[in-house]
Amino acid sequence: MGQTELTSPIGWDGGRAEVDPPAAGRFAEESVQPYDLLLRAGCQALIPLRSALGLRRAAGVLGHYLRGTGAPYRVDAEALLALPAVRSAAGEQLDRWRAEALERWQDGPRTAAAYPADSGWREVALPRAWGGADWRLALRAFAYRLTGTVRVAADGTASADYRFAVLACWDAGRFARLHDVGLAKGFTVTGEAFGHA
Repeated sequence: MGQTELTSPIGWDGGRAEVDPPAAGRFAEESVQPYDLLLRAGCQALIPLRSALGLRRAAGVLGHYLRGTGAPYRVDAEALLALPAVRSAAGEQLDRWRAEALERWQDGPRTAAAYPADSGWREVALPRAWGGADWRLALRAFAYRLTGTVRVAADGTASADYRFAVLACWDAGRFARLHDVGLAKGFTVTGEAFGHA
């Protein structure tokens, strides 16, 4: 059985312990005006339009916002991780984990070892790319955190088992006024996926 390094996790530099708080104002603090009702009706009309255009994720989050429960909304983190921009960001972190684990392993007895790893929360913005419009309209940007274990075999090969967690505070951007007047409510977006690299 190999050793396990339990000191500090690898890959933390540049990560944050907490995610930024939601940007939406306080719920229902302002009075409803006639144009707020028009804005809400316009947003309601966007939902079937987005669905008809194949933008089901964008339609889903907007519908959740308009329901006004404020309950967390779960997304498919595996599908999100498959997007090139997200895959690239996570891949760079996993490469860094393996490199740091090998560096620690080479300073030790060179037997099989396992190292805890944690990226901390990091931001990724979804670019305006063909095929990614649905996700961009749904989230625009989000925070992700990779946690896991990097294992280095006795022959020096490294692999990582990881959990990819997603977190975003959905405040509706240009539709945030609906939150402020109580006609919709911001919410937290969550999701997780597991993998091996």
